[in-house]
Amino acid sequence: MFKMSPVNVNATPVYEPPYAKWGKIAVEKTKEQYPQADIIDYLHIGREWKSTNVAVEKFKLWLRVKSGNREFGVFVNVEFEPSTDRYLGISYRETDR
Repeated sequence: MFKMSPVNVNATPVYEPPYAKWGKIAVEKTKEQYPQADIIDYLHIGREWKSTNVAVEKFKLWLRVKSGNREFGVFVNVEFEPSTDRYLGISYRETDR
């Protein structure tokens, strides 16, 4: 016999943008790269194509050093293959703005 599960018709659907997976990786890897800092802001800049098979999701994270009052930005580029969702690598570039 077929059994139906209850459905919450009042639940708001959760939208996850296509870059969400890569944003999570950007945050996780940046925390590893800068363990002395907290990430206090996050901006998705956009996607660029490096080649026909490789895309780059670009982010800017704002960090605050835990032991002081220094803040700085880090541009984070996450490279991946869109056809397979395979992570290829990451790069960082610090900025003061």
